[in-house]
Amino acid sequence: MGGIAQLAGLFHRIVPADRGSPDVAALREMLAPRLVANRLATALICVETTHNSAGGATVPLECLARVRAAASEHGVPVHIDGARLFNAAVALGVPASEIARHGDSVGFCVSKGLSAPVGSVLCASAAFIERARAYRRMVGGAMRQAGVIAAAGLVALETMIDRLADDHRRAGEIARGLHAIDPHLVDPRRVETNIVMVDLTATGADASTWVAALAAQGVRAGIWSSTQLRLVTHRHIEDHDVERAVAAFGAVREQFAPSPERRQATSA
Repeated sequence: MGGIAQLAGLFHRIVPADRGSPDVAALREMLAPRLVANRLATALICVETTHNSAGGATVPLECLARVRAAASEHGVPVHIDGARLFNAAVALGVPASEIARHGDSVGFCVSKGLSAPVGSVLCASAAFIERARAYRRMVGGAMRQAGVIAAAGLVALETMIDRLADDHRRAGEIARGLHAIDPHLVDPRRVETNIVMVDLTATGADASTWVAALAAQGVRAGIWSSTQLRLVTHRHIEDHDVERAVAAFGAVREQFAPSPERRQATSA
């Protein structure tokens, strides 16, 4: 919504990336350590892991280390957008601290994979957090009665991290099940955590039509674009739900099976 410009007075530039992992060579070319006549100075580098638009892909630690090294050479801070930080940690098989150490600040949600009802956490130096609290109040984010929310967040951090592996396993099972129905729907190799992106292009039906048809089968899905659905596994999804979802996709795929003429044109 343009908050980076409205609230921070910054202008963003998107770094080329492969499934959320920045091209560090391109990043180096874009870095501008100081303001010059025809170029803005770089104030901050942000990296997201897991990467939402890349379907929950993780950024390798080696890539994060290279980003941090490039930033440090020019005195530019790095923020890690880790809304699903613990999903990334479980997928990589490392503590979350191993990811966070590559940033000057890191944010994560306790209300996503960790399943608390609400809440996010920002971590950085004491001086940084003191400033952040002032800005939070400035934009109306202060809350006096936050103890109940904090308590739920602590429960999430203490009891919900290890079970994220179950979400990842079930997402992989959904991906393999959908791939078996139609290889065009999902490439299981691209499912690393708890997000499954479903490509509907080959079915001839758009995402809205698919969502309605799946709902009739008792399965809810989210629209990502006119040709993509986004499925997310979480604490409330069990093995039998995975089987039910795959069966529903199979039934709906049969409804949208292409005509012989279209199938011949596609294969040609």
